Amino acid sequence: MTIDDPHAARRCWHAAINPLHATSYFSPELFEELGALGVTHRVAVNLASRSAAMGAVGPGTVTATFYNYRHDLVSRHLPAVWDTATPEQVLAARLRAVDRSLRRLLGPETIASPELAEAADLAIRATEACTRHGRTLYAAHADLPVPEEPHLRLWHATTLLREHRGDGHLAALLITGLDPLEALVSHTATGRGMTAKWVKSIRGWEQSDLDAAADRLRARGVLDAAGELTDEGHALRERLETETDRLDAAPYEHLGAAGTARLHALGGALVRQVIGAGAFPADLFGKG
Repeated sequence: MTIDDPHAARRCWHAAINPLHATSYFSPELFEELGALGVTHRVAVNLASRSAAMGAVGPGTVTATFYNYRHDLVSRHLPAVWDTATPEQVLAARLRAVDRSLRRLLGPETIASPELAEAADLAIRATEACTRHGRTLYAAHADLPVPEEPHLRLWHATTLLREHRGDGHLAALLITGLDPLEALVSHTATGRGMTAKWVKSIRGWEQSDLDAAADRLRARGVLDAAGELTDEGHALRERLETETDRLDAAPYEHLGAAGTARLHALGGALVRQVIGAGAFPADLFGKG
């Protein structure tokens, strides 16, 4: 079924799917669970928890599939982290952390609600149309078992949908001609990306790297002298998102317009609840 609104899937992903998945990266429970395995460095926790589905991979694989992490930062933690904890241990710890964090953020009433169970069913149904070819992170996570409890099923489904779109987004970035740093800097300039503070903290880049990327984008007419997106910059980012939409259309066409709208509404309400409960740092997103 074709969805008449070309941006419905994009809005659903941004408002309902990606934020629910991303709660795990900032939950204290994740650091507690992996810390109990001996993985204590913040970057190592981040890299291991997201890459574990691919097995005991090295830095090259992670730099390629994550796209915008500094390679020498990745190399500092991989493959060494697998000497401390196996991928199977990390995956089990991650699921325990998600269980604990979602129960804390949403509370028992929401966890047991029919609306959450409906959102989980809709999200799982959407994943039925995802495809593995050319989508490394999605395919790795698609091989994992689907949890039984509704809140964990929902998180698992949002992970699949998040990585499916993300894998396609990397192809769109290559077509658009944005290298890892240019992608980050131009996204920050939209006001919807991570702030420079978090780009440096999580991705490992220096301010000089960000400044050099901004200079390249100015030379292309994407940024102006003040670092804001030009008209061409806005058009480029829209072309990027439109191509990503095209590559990620199948799950939402499978779900249909009504199902996509319902998932957006249900998931969006859950996202507002977790944000209200402090799921993300206040300075995570914006132009700062």
